[in-house]
Amino acid sequence: MQGTILSISYQGNVAIISGDDGNRYNFDAGQWRTNYAPTVGQRVDFVPVGNVATEVYLVQNQFTNTVTDKKSKVVAGLLAIFLGSLGIHKFYLGYHSEGIVMLVMYLTGFFLAFGLVGFLWVWIPGIIGLIEAIIYFTKSDYDFEQTYVVGNRPWF
Repeated sequence: MQGTILSISYQGNVAIISGDDGNRYNFDAGQWRTNYAPTVGQRVDFVPVGNVATEVYLVQNQFTNTVTDKKSKVVAGLLAIFLGSLGIHKFYLGYHSEGIVMLVMYLTGFFLAFGLVGFLWVWIPGIIGLIEAIIYFTKSDYDFEQTYVVGNRPWF
């Protein structure tokens, strides 16, 4: 049977699925059979046993997060390479707090660049951007979408 994940409690490792039959099913983390962390709104395939879902699999090739737009890993990677010091790739992916942290770090280093310590503050965000660009480019489109858009993972 298929359904949609309605809620997840990471502390209790339990979630609720709304089955296509109109019933709700509980499942625990031990029944999740996909490498990606489950998120609310994902379509899943499962075996119902009473009101418990077992053998829960993510329905592949479906990006079900309708709240956010699909983001391109190529655009995110290029922004991370060329403007990574400023955190622009973070803003593009919707991680505004993390983008502000990188921007403030860069600007602080820029203004302190007359001292030796300032150069370190300028280079750290750039190195982070370069590492993240490499990670973005090495992931498949599906992995990128699940990790950084649906999965809401702001740092590498």
